[in-house]
Amino acid sequence: QVQLVESGGGLVQPGGSLTLSCAASGRIFKMNTMGWYRQAPGKERELVATITSGGTTNYADSVKGRFTISRDNAKNTVNLQMNSLKPEDTAVYYCNAEAIDILFYYATYWGQGTQVTVSS
Repeated sequence: QVQLVESGGGLVQPGGSLTLSCAASGRIFKMNTMGWYRQAPGKERELVATITSGGTTNYADSVKGRFTISRDNAKNTVNLQMNSLKPEDTAVYYCNAEAIDILFYYATYWGQGTQVTVSS
């Protein structure tokens, strides 16, 4: 089993910055693609950004140029640096990871979510 724990959410003014962090723990053999999704009230969960174990990144068009995803493979962590935040970025942000555990069981895991609110 693999656990994902997010941190770093909060309240920020428009134009401000926040960094979200996610740490994976458990009986991990290998972490594959890791990423961030978000869900705003009344909307479906949507992809924000992903990063492969090799460092290839993918971003939603709405965050390109403002958000940067990075990871530390040695520590099994993934971060999301969010700049120039807008009110429409307000959502619960979820960490997501594809992982193989020590029994070679492959699964997708989710964190519990962290609230990001962009408001003046």
